[in-house]
Amino acid sequence: MKRNRRALAMGVLVGLLVAAGCGPADESTPRMNIEVLGTRPHDPKAFTQGLEIDGDILYEGTGLAGASSVRASRLATGAELARTELPAPYFGEGITLAGTTLWQLTWHDGVAIARDPATLAERGRVSYDGEGWGLCAGAGRLIMSDGTDRLTFRDPETFAPTGSIELTSHNGARLNELECAADGSVYANDWPTDTILRIDPDSGAVLGTADAAGLLPATERAEADALNGIAQLPGTDRFLITGKNWPTMFEVRFAPA
Repeated sequence: MKRNRRALAMGVLVGLLVAAGCGPADESTPRMNIEVLGTRPHDPKAFTQGLEIDGDILYEGTGLAGASSVRASRLATGAELARTELPAPYFGEGITLAGTTLWQLTWHDGVAIARDPATLAERGRVSYDGEGWGLCAGAGRLIMSDGTDRLTFRDPETFAPTGSIELTSHNGARLNELECAADGSVYANDWPTDTILRIDPDSGAVLGTADAAGLLPATERAEADALNGIAQLPGTDRFLITGKNWPTMFEVRFAPA
Protein backbone atom coordinates (compact mmCIF):
# COMPACT_ATOMS: atom_id res chain seq x y z
CA MET A 1 0.00 0.00 0.00
CA LYS A 2 2.82 2.42 0.76
CA ARG A 3 4.33 1.86 -2.64
CA ASN A 4 0.98 2.51 -4.30
CA ARG A 5 0.52 5.75 -2.37
CA ARG A 6 3.98 6.91 -3.41
CA ALA A 7 3.11 6.21 -7.03
CA LEU A 8 -0.03 8.30 -6.69
CA ALA A 9 2.09 11.14 -5.32
CA MET A 10 3.99 11.44 -8.60
CA GLY A 11 3.17 14.62 -10.41
CA VAL A 12 1.03 16.01 -7.59
CA LEU A 13 0.96 19.78 -7.38
CA VAL A 14 0.69 21.00 -3.81
CA GLY A 15 -0.46 24.63 -3.53
CA LEU A 16 0.64 26.96 -0.82
CA LEU A 17 -2.07 27.42 1.79
CA VAL A 18 -0.29 28.58 4.93
CA ALA A 19 2.09 31.42 5.73
CA ALA A 20 4.24 31.17 8.81
CA GLY A 21 3.56 34.57 10.28
CA CYS A 22 0.71 37.02 10.40
CA GLY A 23 -0.20 40.53 9.31
CA PRO A 24 -0.27 42.37 5.97
CA ALA A 25 3.42 41.86 5.20
CA ASP A 26 2.99 38.08 5.43
CA GLU A 27 -0.17 38.04 3.32
CA SER A 28 1.66 39.81 0.50
CA THR A 29 4.51 37.29 0.40
CA PRO A 30 4.57 35.44 -2.95
CA ARG A 31 3.34 31.88 -2.74
CA MET A 32 5.04 28.90 -4.30
CA ASN A 33 3.64 25.58 -5.42
CA ILE A 34 5.44 22.32 -4.71
CA GLU A 35 5.56 20.06 -7.76
CA VAL A 36 6.39 16.47 -6.82
CA LEU A 37 8.63 14.91 -9.45
CA GLY A 38 9.54 11.66 -7.71
CA THR A 39 9.84 9.82 -4.43
CA ARG A 40 12.36 7.56 -2.77
CA PRO A 41 12.30 5.60 0.50
CA HIS A 42 13.46 7.28 3.70
CA ASP A 43 14.37 5.61 6.98
CA PRO A 44 11.30 6.09 9.21
CA LYS A 45 13.54 5.75 12.26
CA ALA A 46 15.61 8.78 11.21
CA PHE A 47 14.70 11.85 13.27
CA THR A 48 15.94 14.08 10.47
CA GLN A 49 17.65 17.34 11.42
CA GLY A 50 19.70 18.11 8.33
CA LEU A 51 20.19 17.09 4.70
CA GLU A 52 23.14 17.93 2.46
CA ILE A 53 24.09 16.79 -1.03
CA ASP A 54 27.62 16.83 -2.42
CA GLY A 55 27.91 15.33 -5.88
CA ASP A 56 26.55 11.80 -5.62
CA ILE A 57 26.63 11.69 -1.82
CA LEU A 58 23.68 12.43 0.45
CA TYR A 59 24.48 13.38 4.03
CA GLU A 60 21.83 13.19 6.73
CA GLY A 61 22.05 14.28 10.35
CA THR A 62 19.55 12.98 12.89
CA GLY A 63 18.62 14.01 16.42
CA LEU A 64 17.39 12.75 19.81
CA ALA A 65 19.58 12.55 22.87
CA GLY A 66 21.60 9.36 22.86
CA ALA A 67 20.30 8.39 19.41
CA SER A 68 21.78 11.05 17.10
CA SER A 69 23.86 10.20 14.04
CA VAL A 70 25.40 11.41 10.82
CA ARG A 71 25.27 9.17 7.80
CA ALA A 72 26.54 9.36 4.22
CA SER A 73 24.97 7.37 1.39
CA ARG A 74 24.93 7.14 -2.39
CA LEU A 75 22.36 9.57 -3.70
CA ALA A 76 21.26 7.28 -6.53
CA THR A 77 21.08 3.96 -4.70
CA GLY A 78 20.81 4.79 -1.00
CA ALA A 79 23.77 2.52 -0.22
CA GLU A 80 25.34 3.60 3.06
CA LEU A 81 28.97 4.70 2.83
CA ALA A 82 29.70 5.84 6.38
CA ARG A 83 27.89 6.45 9.64
CA THR A 84 28.77 7.72 13.09
CA GLU A 85 26.80 8.11 16.30
CA LEU A 86 26.92 11.02 18.73
CA PRO A 87 27.56 10.07 22.33
CA ALA A 88 24.86 10.84 24.88
CA PRO A 89 23.70 13.35 25.90
CA TYR A 90 24.38 15.21 22.62
CA PHE A 91 21.31 15.95 20.50
CA GLY A 92 22.31 16.29 16.84
CA GLU A 93 20.95 19.11 14.70
CA GLY A 94 21.74 20.68 11.32
CA ILE A 95 24.68 19.74 9.10
CA THR A 96 26.42 21.32 6.14
CA LEU A 97 29.53 20.84 4.02
CA ALA A 98 31.91 23.81 3.85
CA GLY A 99 34.99 23.08 1.78
CA THR A 100 36.60 20.00 3.28
CA THR A 101 34.68 20.13 6.57
CA LEU A 102 31.28 18.71 7.40
CA TRP A 103 29.88 20.79 10.26
CA GLN A 104 27.30 19.38 12.66
CA LEU A 105 25.31 21.37 15.22
CA THR A 106 24.00 20.23 18.57
CA TRP A 107 20.76 21.52 20.06
CA HIS A 108 21.22 22.64 23.67
CA ASP A 109 24.87 21.65 24.01
CA GLY A 110 26.41 24.73 22.37
CA VAL A 111 28.89 22.59 20.43
CA ALA A 112 29.58 22.43 16.71
CA ILE A 113 31.48 19.36 15.54
CA ALA A 114 33.85 19.47 12.55
CA ARG A 115 33.97 16.17 10.66
CA ASP A 116 35.86 14.58 7.80
CA PRO A 117 33.26 14.33 5.01
CA ALA A 118 34.64 11.02 3.74
CA THR A 119 34.85 9.09 7.00
CA LEU A 120 32.64 11.31 9.23
CA ALA A 121 35.37 11.10 11.85
CA GLU A 122 35.48 14.02 14.27
CA ARG A 123 38.25 16.56 13.64
CA GLY A 124 37.44 19.06 16.36
CA ARG A 125 34.81 21.02 18.27
CA VAL A 126 33.97 24.66 18.79
CA SER A 127 31.55 26.29 21.21
CA TYR A 128 28.77 28.76 20.41
CA ASP A 129 26.13 30.64 22.36
CA GLY A 130 22.46 29.74 22.18
CA GLU A 131 20.73 26.83 20.51
CA GLY A 132 21.71 25.08 17.30
CA TRP A 133 18.96 24.24 14.78
CA GLY A 134 19.75 24.50 11.05
CA LEU A 135 22.93 25.13 9.09
CA CYS A 136 23.90 25.70 5.45
CA ALA A 137 26.89 27.01 3.51
CA GLY A 138 26.92 29.49 0.65
CA ALA A 139 28.74 32.56 -0.66
CA GLY A 140 31.77 31.84 1.50
CA ARG A 141 29.91 31.75 4.80
CA LEU A 142 27.86 29.54 7.06
CA ILE A 143 24.26 30.49 7.83
CA MET A 144 22.78 29.16 11.06
CA SER A 145 19.32 29.16 12.64
CA ASP A 146 18.55 28.95 16.36
CA GLY A 147 14.79 28.39 16.42
CA THR A 148 13.94 32.09 16.10
CA ASP A 149 13.33 34.36 13.10
CA ARG A 150 17.02 35.34 13.09
CA LEU A 151 19.83 33.95 10.90
CA THR A 152 23.43 34.09 12.11
CA PHE A 153 26.42 34.20 9.76
CA ARG A 154 29.60 32.33 10.67
CA ASP A 155 33.09 31.84 9.34
CA PRO A 156 33.21 28.46 7.53
CA GLU A 157 36.64 27.59 8.96
CA THR A 158 36.52 28.86 12.54
CA PHE A 159 32.73 28.94 13.11
CA ALA A 160 33.12 32.42 14.62
CA PRO A 161 30.01 34.63 14.24
CA THR A 162 30.34 37.37 11.62
CA GLY A 163 26.88 38.94 11.71
CA SER A 164 23.17 38.24 11.80
CA ILE A 165 19.86 39.36 10.33
CA GLU A 166 16.20 39.11 11.31
CA LEU A 167 13.34 38.38 8.94
CA THR A 168 11.50 41.47 7.77
CA SER A 169 8.19 39.59 7.86
CA HIS A 170 6.92 36.30 9.30
CA ASN A 171 8.21 37.49 12.65
CA GLY A 172 7.92 34.71 15.17
CA ALA A 173 8.84 32.05 12.62
CA ARG A 174 10.99 29.28 14.14
CA LEU A 175 13.59 28.70 11.46
CA ASN A 176 14.93 25.16 11.56
CA GLU A 177 16.65 23.14 8.79
CA LEU A 178 18.23 25.40 6.16
CA GLU A 179 19.39 25.01 2.57
CA CYS A 180 21.61 27.58 0.87
CA ALA A 181 20.32 27.39 -2.70
CA ALA A 182 22.38 27.94 -5.83
CA ASP A 183 20.59 31.24 -6.53
CA GLY A 184 21.79 32.72 -3.24
CA SER A 185 18.50 32.37 -1.38
CA VAL A 186 17.96 30.24 1.73
CA TYR A 187 15.13 27.72 2.03
CA ALA A 188 14.06 27.17 5.62
CA ASN A 189 11.65 24.84 7.40
CA ASP A 190 9.45 26.78 9.83
CA TRP A 191 9.10 24.42 12.81
CA PRO A 192 6.71 22.81 13.63
CA THR A 193 4.61 23.79 10.61
CA ASP A 194 4.60 22.39 7.07
CA THR A 195 5.67 25.78 5.72
CA ILE A 196 8.91 26.31 3.81
CA LEU A 197 10.21 29.88 3.56
CA ARG A 198 12.48 31.18 0.80
CA ILE A 199 14.62 33.95 2.28
CA ASP A 200 17.03 36.59 1.01
CA PRO A 201 19.81 36.20 3.61
CA ASP A 202 21.25 39.64 2.89
CA SER A 203 18.06 41.62 3.52
CA GLY A 204 16.00 39.21 5.64
CA ALA A 205 13.11 39.47 3.19
CA VAL A 206 10.89 36.43 2.77
CA LEU A 207 10.76 35.92 -0.99
CA GLY A 208 8.21 33.13 -1.01
CA THR A 209 6.38 30.52 1.06
CA ALA A 210 5.28 26.99 0.22
CA ASP A 211 3.04 24.55 2.07
CA ALA A 212 4.09 20.89 2.16
CA ALA A 213 1.13 19.68 4.21
CA GLY A 214 -0.25 17.46 1.47
CA LEU A 215 2.88 15.46 0.74
CA LEU A 216 2.41 12.53 3.13
CA PRO A 217 -0.90 10.62 3.19
CA ALA A 218 -2.78 11.06 6.44
CA THR A 219 -2.21 7.43 7.42
CA GLU A 220 1.58 7.88 7.20
CA ARG A 221 1.61 11.38 8.65
CA ALA A 222 -0.03 10.13 11.84
CA GLU A 223 3.16 8.21 12.66
CA ALA A 224 5.58 10.92 11.46
CA ASP A 225 6.94 14.06 13.07
CA ALA A 226 7.54 17.55 11.67
CA LEU A 227 8.74 18.41 8.19
CA ASN A 228 12.50 18.91 8.45
CA GLY A 229 15.02 18.30 5.73
CA ILE A 230 15.72 20.10 2.47
CA ALA A 231 18.63 19.85 0.04
CA GLN A 232 19.05 21.07 -3.52
CA LEU A 233 20.10 18.57 -6.16
CA PRO A 234 23.34 20.00 -7.63
CA GLY A 235 23.03 21.64 -11.03
CA THR A 236 19.23 21.52 -11.03
CA ASP A 237 16.22 23.48 -9.81
CA ARG A 238 15.07 20.42 -7.83
CA PHE A 239 15.19 19.69 -4.13
CA LEU A 240 14.86 16.69 -1.85
CA ILE A 241 12.58 17.26 1.14
CA THR A 242 11.54 14.97 3.97
CA GLY A 243 10.77 15.06 7.69
CA LYS A 244 11.47 13.51 11.04
CA ASN A 245 10.48 9.82 10.94
CA TRP A 246 9.00 10.22 7.46
CA PRO A 247 8.96 7.01 5.37
CA THR A 248 9.38 8.97 2.15
CA MET A 249 11.73 11.54 0.66
CA PHE A 250 10.27 13.70 -2.11
CA GLU A 251 12.01 15.16 -5.12
CA VAL A 252 10.30 18.47 -5.81
CA ARG A 253 10.42 21.71 -7.72
CA PHE A 254 9.22 25.02 -6.30
CA ALA A 255 7.26 27.11 -8.79
CA PRO A 256 5.37 30.41 -8.57
CA ALA A 257 1.72 29.89 -7.65
